[in-house]
Amino acid sequence: MTDSRFQSVHLEGLPRRDEFRAARDRLEEACGQYTLLGDLAELPPDDPGDGLTATINPGALQAHTYWLQDGDHVHPLAVGVNSVGRLPDNQVVLRDEHVSRRHCAIVVHRDGRCEVHDVASKNGTLVNGKKIACPTALKPGDTLLLCTRKLTFLAGPTDLKPAA
Repeated sequence: MTDSRFQSVHLEGLPRRDEFRAARDRLEEACGQYTLLGDLAELPPDDPGDGLTATINPGALQAHTYWLQDGDHVHPLAVGVNSVGRLPDNQVVLRDEHVSRRHCAIVVHRDGRCEVHDVASKNGTLVNGKKIACPTALKPGDTLLLCTRKLTFLAGPTDLKPAA
């Protein structure tokens, strides 16, 4: 993955770095080229990406807006990989010393599916109170717990803009 956020240079020690790299590989595999590119306009006409176009309703693409609610703050999520952690180059920056620098990633697929991946965080990621051990599908209303930080995953039509 060429994404600089997932190069593991922020980790000290081989065991954590190896765990992070394994999580990064699972994340990349789950995305597929179709979702990583983010925009169909970037794909050549004869290349559907990862072959999902036969099962996708084109009218459903970009039909929803996804975001994380963090108390009074809203974090919009884009198609592709949305990294969550305390480092400032994450899409969702949580200023909380208990949250890992790269805690988890939320993947929003072009077909509307969403999932969360723990990327070898120190304290794990919980979805609806259960610690996740593998990529976990998200649906609107699910709660994510990162240490003591509670986030709510929400979705709405594209014409509905979340209040910032």
